Amino acid sequence: MKVAVMGAGAVGCYFGGMLARAGHDVVLIGRPQHVEAIEREGLRLQAQQFDEQIGHPHLTASTDPAAVAGAQLVLFCVKSTDTESAGASIKPHLAADALVLTLQNGVDNADRLRGVLGDEKVAATVVYVATEMAGPGHVLHRGRGELVIEPSASSASSASSLSSEAIAKMFVDAHVPVEISANVRGSLWAKLILNCAYNAISAIAQLPYGRLVKGEGVMDSIGDVVAECIAVAQADGVTLPPDIDGALRRIIESMPGQYSSTAQDVARGRRSEIDHLNGFVAQRGKALGVPTPANRMLHTLVRLIEDKAHNAV
Repeated sequence: MKVAVMGAGAVGCYFGGMLARAGHDVVLIGRPQHVEAIEREGLRLQAQQFDEQIGHPHLTASTDPAAVAGAQLVLFCVKSTDTESAGASIKPHLAADALVLTLQNGVDNADRLRGVLGDEKVAATVVYVATEMAGPGHVLHRGRGELVIEPSASSASSASSLSSEAIAKMFVDAHVPVEISANVRGSLWAKLILNCAYNAISAIAQLPYGRLVKGEGVMDSIGDVVAECIAVAQADGVTLPPDIDGALRRIIESMPGQYSSTAQDVARGRRSEIDHLNGFVAQRGKALGVPTPANRMLHTLVRLIEDKAHNAV
């Protein structure tokens, strides 16, 4: 199968690399420094169980969104802030029966992308993985790596020849666990809650999860953030999966050395996705009449740090 990865950062390179390793033809569409390294030497995929260079013939790289042409499956891995613009850039080049999976943080990316590409082109996906780009063309996998996707009965996959079962088998054969869930909205919110709990605090403190939670008062503060998120989700009619507390614990247990994606962006002086994490919860809370002071404060602090780095403060 031909697969394109739009936004080949750490998440896109990991899942694209795993599919290429399993024999699929994958094109990674990303930043020039990574593309040049991958075209020259292949993608270095440093996982927990192996460390390999993956390249031609199954893996290529490009900076041009037109490289999605001919792909049956597109893994859409851009930052939430770039969803509409990246969607518009690939729209003219998508195959008629291509299916686009949104492997992104936040809960509304699939809906926003459907507004650009059409309902039948997009399937919401929840991604759990700890990765980072350790250098040009070098992805470091620190833990987990599973996906939750919509069932084929949803309208999202109606125009594609790919069923959710076929997609799941493709990933499972590539050693990527997949769950097909009819409650992807609830799963997206569950992931959002995890992001809201850890990302901003990890960014502000510049600490990995395992060290972060040992700080005085941190777990109580995380509890406040999570309680607000759950209240907003319930007010928004979201059915959350059970055992949110267990999911919070598993993050610490499964990836103690991982810095949040927000922390990595802040450390590099880049704009993060904080508007689509704690900022989104604060915005929805305001609209629904649910107080969110903890989420609002974390959003404010991260934005201040970002603005300072960009000389806006």
